[in-house]
Amino acid sequence: MTEPTYLHATRVAYDTVAVDYAELVPPLFEGDLYGRAMIGVFAQLTRALDAGPVADLGCGPGHVTAHLQSLGVTAFGIDLSPKTVAVARRRYPDLRFEEGSMTGLDLADGSLGGVIAWYSIVHTPPELLPVVFAEFHRVLAPGGHLLLAFKAGDRLRHLEHAYGHDLSLDVYWVSPDHIADLLTRAGLPVDAHLIREPSQQEKPRQGRQAYLLARKPVQPKARTGDTIA
Repeated sequence: MTEPTYLHATRVAYDTVAVDYAELVPPLFEGDLYGRAMIGVFAQLTRALDAGPVADLGCGPGHVTAHLQSLGVTAFGIDLSPKTVAVARRRYPDLRFEEGSMTGLDLADGSLGGVIAWYSIVHTPPELLPVVFAEFHRVLAPGGHLLLAFKAGDRLRHLEHAYGHDLSLDVYWVSPDHIADLLTRAGLPVDAHLIREPSQQEKPRQGRQAYLLARKPVQPKARTGDTIA
């Protein structure tokens, strides 16, 4: 099967910037107090559920995976870029990192207590997000939680230079209401959302940032005597 163009472009771009990205982005994460607060809630919910590990999808250099571990969550990372995975393994040798795509995860149905995609959907064309969210639903255990971070808005920006390198990469801003609707249609209703304005450290063009917390409902057990038509 031919790989979609956007996946190939994303892999090439992050292979190109892997080392510099690992130096520049984790400090920004440390300063994202609102986002880290949402991760704290997510971690508490997944610990209480105890239905399996958490997959950090699009894990980058592994800083979010490591943060989840520090909160008492069993977590592992998956990323499309082999060079980025190599960086994550060097930085956090005690954690598990694998290559993979959100559109086709090598994970069993219902095997995860949680999924976090921290700015991992920003390179996915919006019309293809239902495929990604269906895959999230498949791998989550009943009651499992999903946390998304993404750029809130309605625009596309094409990058030709980033993190000190020439590259070719599309970045999408998507309406939080649209994402919430897509998640609900995928069987992942949203329990909480947070929208924040750019911080003083961020460039105004970064725009608003969104965090959505969703879950896979638990199907009620049939009672004794119930019949199925």
